[in-house]
Amino acid sequence: MGNLLKVLTCTELEQGPNFFLDFENAQPTEGEREVWNQVNSVLQDSESILTGLQAYKGAGQEIRDAIQNPNDMMLQERAWNSVCPLVIKLKTFYSFSLRLEEALKSLLESLTCPPLTPTQHLEREQALAKQFAEILHFTLRFDELKMRIPAIQNDFSYYRRTISRNRINNMNLDIENEVNNEMANRMSLFYAEATPMLKTLSTATTNFVTEVRALAQHNQPLKAF
Repeated sequence: MGNLLKVLTCTELEQGPNFFLDFENAQPTEGEREVWNQVNSVLQDSESILTGLQAYKGAGQEIRDAIQNPNDMMLQERAWNSVCPLVIKLKTFYSFSLRLEEALKSLLESLTCPPLTPTQHLEREQALAKQFAEILHFTLRFDELKMRIPAIQNDFSYYRRTISRNRINNMNLDIENEVNNEMANRMSLFYAEATPMLKTLSTATTNFVTEVRALAQHNQPLKAF
């Protein structure tokens, strides 16, 4: 991925790449079609994810009222009913990050496989290169929005505390079927990051590079003694 970014930005290159990246008109070739379709099925949902995140309104007031009046079950229930739909939204965003991670892996495999260099891949597979750029663009937009919404972590913390206490009477806790403890733990780690989407993709890229290197070493012929 580092080499791809160097080519795109001309970083550490004496001269820029001597080809034109026509992102506006790039269309997938037959060789790109399978990966392009896979990635496109993810990217076509990216705008709705951003719209949902931008429209996110926390349950701050309801949570404050519930905390300040711990014996008022009506306020407890109102806070819980306000938080549950928000947690489902947060799960949707997190689940999309997993889909995006898989899409990135597919692109990395296609844009870095030998014998072509990253420059040659970008030149010949411009539709995939465009998708690579679109993933990076989405990542920056998502993380920028997330940093502006502190209510996300507040809402999710309240959700986890409430589930842990399990002392709410006559309240529907079926949401645990949607967000069980394991899922909640993973989501908590995701939203604890200042830039969660970038962290996810960075980790995916690091793992990809590690796997490629390990495979290359495994496939090297043994030297005779």
